[in-house]
Amino acid sequence: MRDVNASASESGVQRLFVSDKTKLRMSRRLSLFVKRALDVLLSLTALLVLAPLFLITSLILLVIQGKPIFIGHRRIGRGGGMFPCLKFRTMVNNNEELLEKYLAANPAERAEWAATRKLKNDPRVTPFGAFLRKSSIDEIPQLVNVVLGHMSMVGPRPIVPSETIYYGQNYADYIRVRPGLTGLWQVSGRSDADYVKRVQLDALYVANRSLVGDLMIMVKTIPAVLNARGSY
Repeated sequence: MRDVNASASESGVQRLFVSDKTKLRMSRRLSLFVKRALDVLLSLTALLVLAPLFLITSLILLVIQGKPIFIGHRRIGRGGGMFPCLKFRTMVNNNEELLEKYLAANPAERAEWAATRKLKNDPRVTPFGAFLRKSSIDEIPQLVNVVLGHMSMVGPRPIVPSETIYYGQNYADYIRVRPGLTGLWQVSGRSDADYVKRVQLDALYVANRSLVGDLMIMVKTIPAVLNARGSY
């Protein structure tokens, strides 16, 4: 009789654990659904509000730089798939060849590029492109990526395949979520942060992500963009 009672008790405990796991899965699914719904709502609203700026910027680029107005740089998305990360074009054409020559002739800038994958004085960037980058206007087209599900409003910084070597074991965490239009890297100095710091911030976000955390990051993004903190 004691064995029967023990068996019944163990069965009840197992059902409790299964129930908790099911609740956890349901909670995660609900959180993902709400996050995606907010992404679509906020990105569509932002595109509507920013439509005049979007159009004016496109016309100016067409006049002073010519086509293409947009670039779709291949970045790594959730699950490791590739997507075209949209931006207004801020660089001259044939910019990769120009970069190679510039880095070969300038050791200090080559070290800067190796550490941050950014250059404060990038010879490829046009004068109007520099303004777009400083003001973050160049990233407005990424709202389309959010609508299409390539990106989220908040997430890790979108990276290219050559950057995966810097992530190591953290790469598995990176591809668990959609890359973000903004994130911890955006509100923590952006280009001023070295690459090790960026990877740490991405891993920290994935491990602790929440809807409340996303909202806090979006709020902190506003002054970061207005102050052009770490933007170039």
